[in-house]
Amino acid sequence: MRTYAIGDIHGHLELLRAAHELIARDDAAHGGGGRLVHVGDLQDRGPDSRGVVDYLMRGQAEGLPWIVLKGNHDRFLPRFAWQPEWIDPGLASGRHWLEHPSLGAAETLASYGVEIRDHARTHADVLRAVPEAHLRWLAALPLWHLTPRALFVHAGIRPGVDLARQTEHDLVWIRKGFLDDASNHGLLVVHGHSPVKRVTHFGNRLAIDTGAAYGGPLSVVVFDETGLHLLTDSGREPIPAP
Repeated sequence: MRTYAIGDIHGHLELLRAAHELIARDDAAHGGGGRLVHVGDLQDRGPDSRGVVDYLMRGQAEGLPWIVLKGNHDRFLPRFAWQPEWIDPGLASGRHWLEHPSLGAAETLASYGVEIRDHARTHADVLRAVPEAHLRWLAALPLWHLTPRALFVHAGIRPGVDLARQTEHDLVWIRKGFLDDASNHGLLVVHGHSPVKRVTHFGNRLAIDTGAAYGGPLSVVVFDETGLHLLTDSGREPIPAP
């Protein structure tokens, strides 16, 4: 099975559409039938989080083979709607999503026509403006996707812990203990969350978040019988292992 993976999107609908066009061309050139995994962080920081969710939900509803995983940023909006005072324990600052400007709440809410005011009024506006279907879909996103070649997850895994016992917190937030671990995980772990300048193979993991949230590209990789490649406008580029 040919599998494509896209890094952290962060509300950049046009980059996502362009990535899907790259994939469609490559998949058609190799006989079709590929599956596509998005490694999470659909929302925040970019200009059109609502558009990204609409687009991905519509594609899945049409039966397209799109797997969409949950990232840490995909927890904020549904949690705010249902538990407005909740603060994600993964935030080192201990500050609320609305109060931490670098998290991108303002951009996400603006895409739904909501302006941040005080918590109570912003919460009421969110309940009016954000479709319940979006909230349910975001909250229900899977945390990982397993193939014979790789494990796809947003942030990483807790090394040495069985997949069934991994916590959501680690799968969407982990850095320390995973990024600095060189042990063999059994499968290549393909992840986003921690930006790199270019898609990088570390031997036991493949980092594919190339900073679309900060003006970088939205990268696409492909796994098939020919190996592991980065998709570019000019075709496939092999991704060397260290």
